[in-house]
Amino acid sequence: MAVNKMAHRNGPLQEKTVNRSKEKLKVLPQEILEDVTVVQLILERNRLKNISGIKNLINLKTLNLSRNDLVDFPVEIAQLVQLETLYLNQNKIQTIPDGIFNQLQQLKFLKLSTNHLSKIPSDLGCCKSLQYLNLSHNSLKDLPEVVLELQNLKELFVEYNRLRELPAKLFENQNLEKFSAASNRLREPPDEVCAGGLKQIRSYFSQLRSSEADYVKRVKTMFLGSSMAGKSTLCKSLKQKQTVAVDVKDRTVGIEISEMKIEDFRFLFWDFAGQEEYYLTHHVFITPQALVILVIDLASYRTEDTQFNSKVGFWINNILMRVPDSVVLPVGTHVDQCGVEDVRDKKEDIQRRIQVMLDNRKKYLERRMDNLKENTEPALFSDQSSKLDELTNYNLQVLDLIPIDCTNYKDIDSFQHHILTAVQDKNIFPNVEKKLPHIYQAVESTITNLIKDKEIPDHGIVSVNEMLSGINHNGSFDRLAQDDLKDILRYLHRIGLIMWYEESTRLVGTVFVKPSFLITLFKMIVRHDLVEQLQSIPRTVLMGEHAFMKDKERWASHFQTKAILYHKAMVALTKNLLQQMDSPEVKDIAEEIIGGRNEKGKLFSLLEHFEIFLALKPSNPLNPEAKEFKPGGKWEQKETDVPSEAYLFPSSLNGIEEVSKWWGEDQKEDLCVRIYFLPEIPQGFFHRVIIKACSFFTPHVVGSGRCHVVSNGKQLLIKENKEDDQNIEIRCRRPGKDGFRFTWDFILSIISKIRKLLDQWPGLYHCLRSPCPFPGCKDDFDWPDMEETAEIYDMVKDEISTCCRGHNHPTELLFPKAPSAPESKEKFQNLTYITNNGNTAFGPTSMTIHRQSLDS
Repeated sequence: MAVNKMAHRNGPLQEKTVNRSKEKLKVLPQEILEDVTVVQLILERNRLKNISGIKNLINLKTLNLSRNDLVDFPVEIAQLVQLETLYLNQNKIQTIPDGIFNQLQQLKFLKLSTNHLSKIPSDLGCCKSLQYLNLSHNSLKDLPEVVLELQNLKELFVEYNRLRELPAKLFENQNLEKFSAASNRLREPPDEVCAGGLKQIRSYFSQLRSSEADYVKRVKTMFLGSSMAGKSTLCKSLKQKQTVAVDVKDRTVGIEISEMKIEDFRFLFWDFAGQEEYYLTHHVFITPQALVILVIDLASYRTEDTQFNSKVGFWINNILMRVPDSVVLPVGTHVDQCGVEDVRDKKEDIQRRIQVMLDNRKKYLERRMDNLKENTEPALFSDQSSKLDELTNYNLQVLDLIPIDCTNYKDIDSFQHHILTAVQDKNIFPNVEKKLPHIYQAVESTITNLIKDKEIPDHGIVSVNEMLSGINHNGSFDRLAQDDLKDILRYLHRIGLIMWYEESTRLVGTVFVKPSFLITLFKMIVRHDLVEQLQSIPRTVLMGEHAFMKDKERWASHFQTKAILYHKAMVALTKNLLQQMDSPEVKDIAEEIIGGRNEKGKLFSLLEHFEIFLALKPSNPLNPEAKEFKPGGKWEQKETDVPSEAYLFPSSLNGIEEVSKWWGEDQKEDLCVRIYFLPEIPQGFFHRVIIKACSFFTPHVVGSGRCHVVSNGKQLLIKENKEDDQNIEIRCRRPGKDGFRFTWDFILSIISKIRKLLDQWPGLYHCLRSPCPFPGCKDDFDWPDMEETAEIYDMVKDEISTCCRGHNHPTELLFPKAPSAPESKEKFQNLTYITNNGNTAFGPTSMTIHRQSLDS
C-alpha cells in the first residue's frame, strides 16, 4: 500500500479508505474529520447538504459525494489540494463559485453530471491534469470555452444539455479518446453526425475546413394513425399537389416512403400502416426530431373514452415513449362527412383529452418523485429520481388540430402552408437547419443521379464497395475514401434516406439505397393477410420448393395455431411475391434476398436483426430411458416435434395452455418481481422480451403474453399484465435454503434484458416492485436503484423487510440477497456455468466422463 507523505512521530501514516455510503448521514461524523490518514472517502447515497469540516482531510485524494442533497457547491473542497478524483454527480448544485478549481491542480477525474448547472467557472482551466470530465444532464447552452484549455482531457461527456453547437477546436485535442453529446439537438455538428462517434466528428470538422458548408433544411415527417384514417390519401395528395383518392384495397401495407420539396424545405414522408400487425416494426423507424402528423378520422370519431384511446391516446402514448421531444400535428380528416358544429365539438374534445393525458402523466411522474423523496432512504432511489426528472423535462409539443377535407384541394393547399409555417417557427423547430460539409450533399446528389441513370438497380440493394465505386466514378469531387463514405452513409441512414445496418455482421456490407424496397421485404412476412397469402401460393412455386398443395394448408394452420412459420413456407411465400413484381432486376436477386441451400438470405438477416421472429433451434431433450452415455457410443435422443427450420412469431400467439401445463398455478411462495410501465407497455415490447429470453435459455415454452424458461432445472415464468397498472411479472419457484443466490441470478438475467430493451423507449418510465407475499395484501416493496452486479446483493441490507401493513418477510424473498451465513467452500468446488447453443445454467453441476479423446 502506498505511504502517505505526512509524517508521524512513530513513522509515516498509512493510506486509509473510509466507506460510509448508504448510512443516511446528514452531517460528516467527527471521527472521520479527525482522521487525517483518510485518502479515499466514499459518502455516496446519503442526505448530506453540506460537508463542513472536510478541509481537515488534507491528504484526501478521492472524494465521492454523489447522490446526496448538496445545493451549494462545498467551498471547503478548494483546500483539498491533493484531490485527484471528485464525484459530485446527482446532487442539486446550481452554481460553482470561482476560486475552487484553481486550487485543485492535481485533479484528474471530475463528475458533475445530473445537477442544475448553467455555466462552469473559468478557473477549471487550471486543472491541467484533468483527464475525465462529465457534465451530462445539466442546463448548459454552450460548451464552456474553458474546456478547450484542458489539453490532457481524455474523456468528455456533455449529454442531455441544451447545446446547439460544438467548437471545432475541441476536437483538435488528440488526447481526447471518448466523447458523447447525445440528446442535445445539435446543429453543428448535427446529432446524426455526432452519433457516429469521435472519429466522424473530427472528419466532419476537417471537411468543413477544406470546403464550403451547406445549410440543409430537411424534416422527416411521419404519418401515424389508425387504419383507414386517411393517412395515405393526405400524404399522396400533398406529394402530387392534387386530391388523390386511395381505394381500400390500396391501403398502406407496412410503411411507404416518399419525398417532396416545399420552398427551401425538403420533407421526407413516412406513411405508417395503421393495422395492429404492423406496430411491431414501427418503433424501428420512428425517430427523434421529426414532425409527426397524427391523422384522425373525425367522421367515425365519437366523444367517448374508448374512441379517444384507440384513435388518439394510443398514438400519443407511443410517440411519448419512443420520441418524447417530437412535434405532433393532429389532423382531422373526412370533415366532408361531418357537420360544422360536429367538427368543432370533436376538435375541442380531442384537444382537451390530449392535454388531460399530458397533464396526468406529468402529475403521476411528480407524485412518484415525491414518494421517492419521502422514502425513509431517498438516497437509495436517486437514479430513479434523476430519470423521473428527465422525463418531466421532455417537451412533447402537440399543435392545434387541423380539420381537413381531403377531397377539396384548397384544404390540401392550406394544410401544406400550415406545415411550412410550423417548421419555419424557431419556437417549434429551433434546430431544423443543419450545417454540413459540401461533400455530404455532393455524395447524396450523386446517389440520386445513380438511381435516375439506372446505375443502381430498381431494388436499390448494393454492396458498400459497389456504392463506393459508383460514387467515385460519377461524382464531381476528389476520390472518396471508404471511411468517408461510411460516415456519410451513417448520416443518411439516421435521417432515413437510405438504410445501412453496420451493427449487423451479416448486413454491414449491404446498403439499401431505397428504403421503400426494404419495407417491401418486411411486408412480405409482416402483414395482416399472411394466412391468405400462404394459401394463395400457386402449385408451380410449391413444386420448386418440393412441396405439395396440402403443405401450404399445414403451414397456414401451424401459423394460426402455434405462430410458427416454416422456413420452406417463408421461402415459397417470398418467391411468389417477388415473381409478382414487374421487375427483372428484383427477380435476379431473389437468391440474395431469400438465400440458397447453404446460406440464408438478407430477408432472414433483416427479420432476425429487428427481432421479428425467434429462430427455433431443434432441441434434443434428455431421454430418461436412455442408457449411460459413453464417448463413442450412440446418444439415445427423445423424439421432438420442433421442425428443423422454423420461426416463432410470439406476437401472433393466442393461447396459454401449453405454458400453464408446464408452469402450473402461481404459488404464494414464489419469488416474484413486477416491472411497472408508464404510460403502458409498448406495442411489441413483450414480443421482443420473449425473443431475448428464449434466445438465451433454450428450454422454453411460449404462449400469448406468457413465456416459461428453464435453466439448470429451475423454472421461471415471464408474464405480461396489460390490465390497469401494466407490468411484466417475473416468477420463480421458491428455492431451498441454499438456492436463493442462483434463483435471483436467473431473475436478474431476465431483468437485465428488459432494462436493455428499455433504452429504445427513452420516454417510458418503469419501476421494479416485489409484491408482499402475505395472502390478500396489496402492498409492494419498491426496489432501490440497481447498481453494479457485485453490489446488487447488498441493495437491501436488512435481514427482514416489513410492508406498510406490518407484514414481515425474510428479505431474500423480495430482493436479491446474499446468504446471511457463508456457504461452505466445498459447495462451490463443482460450480459450473455452462453456455451451449444459447442454454445457460446457474448453479452446481456434475458430469462423469468415462473416456475422452482430444485428438480432434
